Amino acid sequence: MSKEESGRDNMTKEETKLFHYADGPSLEEINGTVAVPKKGGFWKTLFAFSGPGALVAVGYMDPGNWVTSIAGGAQYQYTLLSVILISSLIAMLLQAMSARLGIASGLDLAQATAKHSPKWLRYTLWIITELAIMATDIAEIVGAAIALKLLFNLPLIVGIFLTTLDVMLLLLLMKLGFRKIEAIVGALIVSILVIFLYEVILARPDVGAMFAGYIPQPEVVTNKGAFYIALGIVGATVMPHNLYLHSSIAQARQYDRNDIEEKKRAIKFTVLDSNIQLSVAFVVNTLLLLLGAALFYGAQTDLGTFSELYNALQNPQVAGVIASPILSVLFAVALLASGQNSTITGTLSGQIVMEGFIHLKMPMWARRVITRLISVIPVLIFAIIYHSNEAKIEDLLVFSQVFLSIALPVSIIPLVMFTANKKIMGPFVNKKWVTITSSLVAIILTGLNIFLILQTLGWVQ
Repeated sequence: MSKEESGRDNMTKEETKLFHYADGPSLEEINGTVAVPKKGGFWKTLFAFSGPGALVAVGYMDPGNWVTSIAGGAQYQYTLLSVILISSLIAMLLQAMSARLGIASGLDLAQATAKHSPKWLRYTLWIITELAIMATDIAEIVGAAIALKLLFNLPLIVGIFLTTLDVMLLLLLMKLGFRKIEAIVGALIVSILVIFLYEVILARPDVGAMFAGYIPQPEVVTNKGAFYIALGIVGATVMPHNLYLHSSIAQARQYDRNDIEEKKRAIKFTVLDSNIQLSVAFVVNTLLLLLGAALFYGAQTDLGTFSELYNALQNPQVAGVIASPILSVLFAVALLASGQNSTITGTLSGQIVMEGFIHLKMPMWARRVITRLISVIPVLIFAIIYHSNEAKIEDLLVFSQVFLSIALPVSIIPLVMFTANKKIMGPFVNKKWVTITSSLVAIILTGLNIFLILQTLGWVQ
């Protein structure tokens, strides 16, 4: 008997209501629970497979990206639209590979990594990935607390404490079923899309200049300021936890795990769902940049914090004739919706990572309480030390990106390796061009994130 099997037996004997050894499919409580039509038409089948892509798309429009995108438009008008476009195409490629891995192998990315790694390495990778998920949680706490302050004038410390109550929200959603969770997340995404579309239509951006902005310009690289913001956009393109999440929830649909044709059908519609939802995320990020370009380009105002953006939207001297308190309120509502979406996906990702890497499972409410309490501590410390200074608290968003940057290579590199391995993927192994392209993407993103870490720490200028 191996040490791992012995440890499993011991864990089983000492099992409590909180922890137990996880053995079986990823996220067993939702795996294979969503019915799909056996012989339905294209649109009916696509609707049945739609949902996982929405949960994945949340990571590409989280509060951490908002200030960067709007500031990019405010400082460089439409130039950085090309960066958003390229980033979105990269996201589509990697998320499609992640979904393909889950359906073809029956393993999520964490399970596959653990299976093909020595014990010391998988525990190391688990710790790094957990830190990245907590970093994402910090961004959600900051965004939600500031949104509550803007909407209800609550002190930041009170808002931070209130964010811990989303555990009850998650428990309620889990009882409704996974399909209902997908629908709620989709509705929140639509609300964010509609709010920013409305604001951009009022702002009336230059359509011709907008389309020209999708063509890469030398200024993106030659201008130091533009390059820095471009790094921020690209560096946050692929959230590490999203790769683990997608490889697991892609298996939520009911299909014959031993039938190649059914797997092929599942991959086709899951990837299509992913691309559609990531296209929505691309539109949202485009709208954020357009809002910054149309309203704030050339304006002599600071847009470095959520409050500054909120105030700018209702200031006629900055936003012009469309300035309105309604625009500011809608912005705060969208910020709160984005934060709540991150609550759901972050918890699911944490469960997948814990079960996959170290084979431990706990109830989602317990997982949420532990993760949230750990994440709340640094935010509270900053709020107390700096007397709820919003700018200082938002600095945590910058430092949280360091953990995300460290976790990115340990997520992408195994994904590329596994999906290029015929023994793991069988007939669904990557085409050669996909392996080459994804390998280049992994190298470039890893390099950019290393540069971003060094820059954040002040080691390079």
